[in-house]
Amino acid sequence: MTSTGERAAQVREVRRRLVQDGPPRTRDQEGDFETVTVPEQHCDQLRDLLIAEETETVVEVGLAYASSALAIGEALATIDRPNPRHIIIDPFQEREFSNAGWDLLCSAGLETIATLIAAPSSLALPQLLTEGFVADAAFVDGSHRFHEVFVDLYFLRKVVRPGGLIVIDDDWWPSVHTAVQYYEKNLGWTVIPDVFPGETAGVGPKGNHGARCKAYRLPDAPFEPSFEDFRAF
Repeated sequence: MTSTGERAAQVREVRRRLVQDGPPRTRDQEGDFETVTVPEQHCDQLRDLLIAEETETVVEVGLAYASSALAIGEALATIDRPNPRHIIIDPFQEREFSNAGWDLLCSAGLETIATLIAAPSSLALPQLLTEGFVADAAFVDGSHRFHEVFVDLYFLRKVVRPGGLIVIDDDWWPSVHTAVQYYEKNLGWTVIPDVFPGETAGVGPKGNHGARCKAYRLPDAPFEPSFEDFRAF
C-alpha cells in the first residue's frame, strides 16, 4: 500500500521530469509547451494555496500538458483527505494533445482521484451542477474568449462551495480579466493577496507584463444582486 508521502513524491517526480524534459509529445507548433503550460513557479504557488486551504475536491477547466493538474494532484496527495476528487474538463485533450497531459497524470498515479470529462466546459459544468457536485476550489485555464470565460465563471460560482476558491490563469489577457471583473465588482468575489508573489513570468498578450494568475475567494453567503445594482466592469 502506497503511503501519503510516497504518493506525493511520485507526483513531484513526474512534475520534475515534465519541467526538465517536457511532455512526451506536443502539438506541431514551435514552443507550444512553453506557451501553453503554466510555469513551475505558479504551479508551486497553486499547490501551496490548495494545501493551506486543506482542499479535498477541485474542478479544473483545461488540461493541455498537465502542469497545473499535476500541481493540484500533488496538493491533494499531500493533504490526504478521505475522498479527494479532481474533475478535469478538456474537450481537446485527445484530439489536440494526443492525451499527453492525461498520460502524465496516470504516470503519477493520479488516475485514481482524477476524472477527465472530454466535453466543452459550457456543457460539462452545468451537468456537474445538475448532479449536485460541489468543489472546494476551481482552476480556470480554458477558452480565453470573453463569452466563454464568463459562462465558465457563471457556473463555477454555483459549483464551488460558499467561501471556496476560484483561481484564474492568464488574467493578463484582456478578455479573461474583463470577464472576471464582473464577478469581482458585482458578486462579492475578493482577491486573495500574496498568493502569487513576484509572479510575472514572461510577457502576456500585446506585451503586457501584468499579473498572470489571480486567486479569488467566493463570499461565505451567496447572493444574487438586484438588476438595479449593476456596476460597470
